[in-house]
Amino acid sequence: MANDTKTPAVFEGDSVLRGEGITKKFGFGKTGTLAVDHVDFDFRAGEVVSIVGESGSGKTTIAKMMLGLIGETEGTMYVNDKERDISSYRKKREYWKSIQAVFQDPFSSFNMFHKIDDLLLDCINLMGGRNKSKEEKEEMMAKACAFVNLKYAELTNKYPFELSGGQMQRLMIARIFLLKPRILIADEPTSMIDACSRATILDMLLKLRDEVNMTIIFITHDIGLAYYVSDSVYIMERGKFVERGTADDVILRPQAAYTKRLINDVPKIHEEWDLSTV
Repeated sequence: MANDTKTPAVFEGDSVLRGEGITKKFGFGKTGTLAVDHVDFDFRAGEVVSIVGESGSGKTTIAKMMLGLIGETEGTMYVNDKERDISSYRKKREYWKSIQAVFQDPFSSFNMFHKIDDLLLDCINLMGGRNKSKEEKEEMMAKACAFVNLKYAELTNKYPFELSGGQMQRLMIARIFLLKPRILIADEPTSMIDACSRATILDMLLKLRDEVNMTIIFITHDIGLAYYVSDSVYIMERGKFVERGTADDVILRPQAAYTKRLINDVPKIHEEWDLSTV
C-alpha cells in the first residue's frame, strides 16, 4: 500500500505517465536498500514537473524506472492510461520513441567515437526516417541545430569531444528536437554549465514544450529552479514523496518540515548566511 497520500492532478491534460505504488529495493533481506518506497504520481500532457530532493533521496532511481532502464520491485506504471509493457527489447525501443532524457553530464551521454552527423542520423532513423533522402536528412539536422543556436555546417564531420560543454548540452537538446518525445526527463541538465548558458538551455526546453506539448520532468536538487520552471513540484525524501502540489503551493506555502528545510538552505543575498548548521 502506498505510503504517500494520493492527490488530484494539479495540471489539466491527459495522463501520459502514471505510477502506482512504485518501489525499488536494491539487494535482499535486511541488508537491502529501499531506494524508492511505494510512491504514486500522475504526469499530464504539456506539464512541467520537478522532482526535488537531496543526493540519495531516490529521485534519480525513479527517473531510471520511468525510462525503463531499471525495473520496479513493486508497483505498476501506466502510459496513456494503459499498463506499460516493456518486456522485450522491441517493445522497449518503441517505448523510447515516446520518452527520452537529457542527462547532467553531456560528456558521458555521447559515444565520443561517433561523428555528430551519425548521432543525429540515429534519431532520424529511430523515428522512421531511414528512407528519407540525404538532402531531407541534412535539412532536418540543420533545422534541429538551428533550434539550439548551433550551425550544422560547423558541426558536420566533427566528434563530440571537439565541442564545449555548453555546445554538447545544446546538441543533446537538438536530439530531442528531432525525436520529439511526449515525455522528456531532464536530470540536472544545467548543473555543469554557467548561469548564462543555463538560462538559455532552460528557455530552449520550455520552448520545445510549447511547440509539441511535451511533458518535462526535471530531476533536481535546486528548489529555485523547480519554482522557476514548474507547474507541479514533488518533494522527495528517503524514497518517499513528502509533499506535492503546484509550484506556488509547495514553495511559497510549504507544509512538510523537509520542504521548509530545503527552502531555508537556499542562500539569500540580502541576509547574513547562517553557517552554524553546516
